[in-house]
Amino acid sequence: MNRLLFAGTGSGCGKTTVTCAFLSACKLRGLSAASFKCGPDYIDTMFHREITGINAHNLDPYFCGPAALREQFVKGRGRDLSVMEGAMGYYDGIGLTEEASAYTVARETGAPVVLVVNARAIGNSAGALIEGFRVWRGDSGIEGVVFNNANEPRTAGLATVAARAGVRSFGFLPYDAEMSVKSRHLGLVTAGEIEGLREKLARLGEIALKTLDIDGLLALSRSAPAIDLPAEAPVPPVARGKKSVRIAVARDEAFCFRYAENMEALAESGAEIVYFSPLRDRELPQSVGGLYLCGGYPELYADALSSNAALRGAIQKAVQSGMPTIAECGGFLFLQDALDGHPMVGAIRGRGFQTEKPRRFGYAELTARADNLLCAAGETIRAHEFHYWDSDNPGDGFVARKAGRDMTYACGHATETLYAGFPHLYFPGSPAIARRFTRKAEAFA
Repeated sequence: MNRLLFAGTGSGCGKTTVTCAFLSACKLRGLSAASFKCGPDYIDTMFHREITGINAHNLDPYFCGPAALREQFVKGRGRDLSVMEGAMGYYDGIGLTEEASAYTVARETGAPVVLVVNARAIGNSAGALIEGFRVWRGDSGIEGVVFNNANEPRTAGLATVAARAGVRSFGFLPYDAEMSVKSRHLGLVTAGEIEGLREKLARLGEIALKTLDIDGLLALSRSAPAIDLPAEAPVPPVARGKKSVRIAVARDEAFCFRYAENMEALAESGAEIVYFSPLRDRELPQSVGGLYLCGGYPELYADALSSNAALRGAIQKAVQSGMPTIAECGGFLFLQDALDGHPMVGAIRGRGFQTEKPRRFGYAELTARADNLLCAAGETIRAHEFHYWDSDNPGDGFVARKAGRDMTYACGHATETLYAGFPHLYFPGSPAIARRFTRKAEAFA
C-alpha cells in the first residue's frame, strides 16, 4: 500500500488544508486515494469524503490496539494510495505524552511523514522547528515539509531552510481567503455548511498542482517500507445476505458526527441502515427495530428541532416502548426534556445548557455499573468526549476514568434497551457493541 501522512506542528497549522489540497490534486490527476484521519475527529473526514467520494475512516490508537488499527487501515487497499491526516501536533497524544498521537499512527502503518508548517509568521526559524520535530524521536519518519500560507518569492529560501534541517520541501500553499474555512468550538465548520464546497476543493486542487511537488509526494508514498499488514477481513455472510433488521440513524445538519466504521459494523452485524432527518421528517422510518441518534450541533438548530413536535413525539414513544436506542452527545441532549430552553424529546428527564469551556474533554474508559444495551456489568468501553454543553442529569450508568488523568466521574443513562450519554462510541474498538445492538433491535422488531 502506497501511503503518506501529513502531520502538523500543532492545531491550526493547515493540516486539513494541505491534506485536502493533495487529495484534490490526486483526483484531478485521475488517481484513486483512500483517506484517513488520526484520532477521533469527525469533521475533517467530511472534507476528505467530499473530495474522494468514498468513506474516510479514522485511525485511533486509543480506541484500537495495533492489530485492530491496521485492520482499519487496510480498508484503503486497492486504491492508488492512502493519505492520512494527523491530529494536533505530531507528537501530541494523551496528556503530555505521545500515546495515541499521529506519531503512533505513523509507526503502526509505516507511513512516511510530511510536516505541515505555517510559514505566515516565520522564516529562518522554521529550520529549528523542522529539525526539532525530525530529531525529537529517532524514528520520527519525517521525510519532508510543506509550507502553508507561504508566497512564491519565499519558497526557494524556505526550501533551503528545510534542506539545512535535514528534510526536503515538497512545496507550498499560498494564502487564499476564498479557500479558508471558518472554525467553531469543536473544530472547523462542517462540510455541509459551506456553499460551493466542491468547487472550492477543486480550485484548491488546481492550486496544489501548481505549488506542491505532487510527483515528489507520490514518489514518497511509494517509498513506504514493507510492513506486516493483515489481509482484508472477509465480509461476513450476514452482511452480504438479507438484512435481519432496520435501524434508523439520524443524519442531517444537526446530527452529523458519525463514524463510517460504526455504520459498517452495524451492516456487518446484519442491520440495514435507514437514515432520517430529525429536522425535516415527521415520523421515524417504517418497520425499524433500533434507533441511533449520533452527535452533532443540535444547539444550532434547537428551534427547528423543537418545532418538529410530530417526530419528537414519535421518538419519545419509541424509546419509552423499549426500542433499542443509542444516543451520543448531541443525540443525548436531543432526548432530554429541553435544550437551552427549547422543548426536546422528553424521553429522559433533564435539561441541556451551555458552558463556557469544554466539558470532560478527551478520552475516557467507561466501566458499566450493571448489564446494559452495550455491555455487561464490569465490562469496559473506550470512548471520547468533546462538548461545550452539559446536562443537569448526565446519568450514572457508567464510571468514566479519564485517560492519562487521575479523574473519575459518573456518566450515561444505561438500561437493557438504552445508552444515552455524552461519550462518543467507536464500534471497532469494542466490536461486541454493534452485535449486541443489532440483536436487541432484531428482538424488538
